Amino acid sequence: MRTRSTRKNKINVVTLGCSKNIYDSEVLMGQLKANGKEVVHEAPEEDENNIVVINTCGFIDNAKEESINTILHYADKKERGEVEKVYVTGCLSERYKPDLEEQIPDVDAYFGTRDMPQLLKVLGADYKHELVGERMTTTPKHFAYLKIAEGCDRPCSFCAIPLMRGKHRSTPIEELVTEAEKLAAKGTKELILIAQDLTYYGLDLYKERKLADLLRALVKVEGIEWIRLHYLFPSGFPEDVLDVIREEPKVCNYIDIPLQHIADPVLKSMRRGTTKAKTDALLDKMREKVPGITIRTTLIAGYPGETEEDHQVVLDWVKEQRFDRLGVFAYSHEENTHAYNFEDDVPAEVKQQRVDEVMALQMGISRELNEKKIGLEYRVLVDRKEGNYFVGRTEFDSPDVDNEVLIPAEDIYLKIGDFCRVKIVEAHDYDLIGQVID
Repeated sequence: MRTRSTRKNKINVVTLGCSKNIYDSEVLMGQLKANGKEVVHEAPEEDENNIVVINTCGFIDNAKEESINTILHYADKKERGEVEKVYVTGCLSERYKPDLEEQIPDVDAYFGTRDMPQLLKVLGADYKHELVGERMTTTPKHFAYLKIAEGCDRPCSFCAIPLMRGKHRSTPIEELVTEAEKLAAKGTKELILIAQDLTYYGLDLYKERKLADLLRALVKVEGIEWIRLHYLFPSGFPEDVLDVIREEPKVCNYIDIPLQHIADPVLKSMRRGTTKAKTDALLDKMREKVPGITIRTTLIAGYPGETEEDHQVVLDWVKEQRFDRLGVFAYSHEENTHAYNFEDDVPAEVKQQRVDEVMALQMGISRELNEKKIGLEYRVLVDRKEGNYFVGRTEFDSPDVDNEVLIPAEDIYLKIGDFCRVKIVEAHDYDLIGQVID
């Protein structure tokens, strides 16, 4: 084992899980930087850093396994003397702290999702309340996540988020505008609004849903050109948000609305507070109020008690709705959730088969929808250069999860983070090929 170093502490923050965790890591790093600490995000293995902070995910089995493996990896590095301190924070630590302390004792300390001041203290830093909107962003500078609320009040039977994130807590509009202004001053052009449930925004602070008002405030921020909405709950959906999407050019014609299922018996067991008829009516309303809107959703396959008939209802519905974007997860039986009281009676291989069937259907739909875009022109935001292509997105696509526009780079130069006008010349299952229009 190497001896303890005397060099200045360098903190490596490792982030696992969703965009909410990315945001939390960025805030943590902003606090550390403001305290004069040297901090990096997901440093390469060969880089020297003597303190590691792992921001974990505890949502479903695969995410938990990845988090545990990452903790074990850095605990082993500590045992070999390659790092001096290992701290763990985030959802997994919030949910399983006593078990983790017992099973992986080499970690120096575990912290929950609401323990940032305590984590900063052990890192030799003070929590600075005045740092409204200050963070060390890890995304390309032209887009950034803006977390507008924390926690969730929904009673969904399958979800452990309230166990890890607590009750819903909205951030005041004025603070979010300040944060957006600071991001814009650093070159951010696209804001991706995130929360466990955007539609609940404002109920705790203002006693009414205020997402539409927040959007109207954010569109006034100079430099912000796209505002994208992620994770809207279908029950209690505030229809005035659709008016803002239609009326405000800066708000992307895009909604991410995780519907999870559509068979009424499953929706009832999931405690989603809606029905197939209500869901279909909401989707119709979205398309009526915002012509051409892109709808992204996610579904769960293999929920306890899901029958072949229920699964067929899902397949028929996906075929009927023709979602622009769709993802499917195999159900994960999570302890301390309401659904954990039910028998996890759909075999793993059946869950995966149902996932594959839905995704195969969606792949064909995606290709058909993409082929209809050949010959059309779109405003595209350039994200990166990859091989012989510049890679960008339209307003109908979110980074990392949706379609991309590939622009041949042989005879053209595009600046990352700039917008350009592109004509679509070729279509694939999930990607488009385009040419820049002079």
